This record gives sequence, structure tokens and C-alpha cells, in this order.
Amino acid sequence: MITVGARPAPFSFEPAHTVLLVIDMQRDFLEPGGFGETLGNDVSQLRRTIAPLAALLAGWRAAGLGVIHTREGHLPDLSDCPPAKLARGVPSMRIGDQGALGRILVRGEYGHDIVDELSPAPGEPVIDKPGKGAFYATGLGALLEERKVTSLLVTGVTTEVCVHTTVREANDRGYECLVLADCVGSYFPEFQRVGLDMIAAQGGIFGWVADSTDVLRALREES
Repeated sequence: MITVGARPAPFSFEPAHTVLLVIDMQRDFLEPGGFGETLGNDVSQLRRTIAPLAALLAGWRAAGLGVIHTREGHLPDLSDCPPAKLARGVPSMRIGDQGALGRILVRGEYGHDIVDELSPAPGEPVIDKPGKGAFYATGLGALLEERKVTSLLVTGVTTEVCVHTTVREANDRGYECLVLADCVGSYFPEFQRVGLDMIAAQGGIFGWVADSTDVLRALREES
């Protein structure tokens, strides 16, 4: 059992039953010219997560622990994208339209894939999801059950949308979640702060919050 200093209280997890979940670290969200920027957002707010997450991945992989990645995106014919979602974005720069990084949030396009700095290692599953939450219309739940996972270390973007939705879904399914504050990001600093506060509020109503350095320190002390 490994224990990490966190809020609202220390978080303990069994490494063999824990995975690091990396949510939607895709070019369309993090790189100039991607969908996030076309919506008027400052992608640097998300890119600050890349370096700490790369360091965390290196340490986590060195310890031989499991990693699962997700990507938000849709089939080329957009049959899995509801009209309410298609309406988001400025005209001619919506999901499925041609953007600077390929068709926006379409599976198989350059912008849909994960940024080079955080490329999945061989054998690490990549879950393609059509919605905000990582459990909706995906095989994530079955994969976690197969691996006998009980705890998730959650990273990725954005804090108040896909990260929050996934943590809430995980909480409803009985998983203990530690969200790593320096490895999740929002385009809006206020949303980042409030999103993390909401997770740890009321004694950890959805989970715990810590920094990746706390996890890496605990791993070193355990080894």
C-alpha cells in the first residue's frame, strides 16, 4: 500500500490495483490550430500540464504500473455525435469540419491523436470515447474490471469537463480517484481552481487532490 499526501486527507492505494488514467491529451485540444484554439481558448493553459505529466508517466512506467489513455472523438460519418454536440464551435470550424490539424475531433485524423510528448507506450490501452466521460459508450469499465482495478490516478484535460465527468462516473462505480492538480488543466484558471475544490470538498465527495510530485515521492520511498 502506498500513501500520498493529499486533500482533504492522505490517499492510499494498492499499486497492483491502480491505473494512471490520462484523459484526452490530444492535439486538437492542446496545440495551436486545434479545436480548442478555434473556440477562442489559450492552449498554453493546457500545455503547462505536459511536462509534469511526462515526468509522472516516466516514474509510473519505471515502477511497472498500468496506464490507460483516452481520446475524445467521433467516427468519420459522425453517426456517434449528437446534434447538440455538433452545434458547438463557430460555423465552418465545428466537429467534423476541416481544420488546421485535419477534420476536427474525428478518429484517425492528426489532431485527434495524443501529443507526441505523451505518446502511449507499447501495450498501453487507448480508449476512444464519443462523449465527455470515459465510461460512456466505451470498454473502459470492462477493462478496469478485468484488471481488478480499485483506484484511479486521474490526469488530463479539461479539468471541469472530461476530467470532472470521468471522476464523477468513476465515483458512482465505486472507484477511488486521486486527481493530480498539476497534470490536469483548464482553459480557464478559475474553473481549474473551483473544479479541483469541488472534487475534494465535503470530505472528498468525488475524490482526492494532490500533485504529481507527491506521487513520485511516494513511489521512490516505496522502492
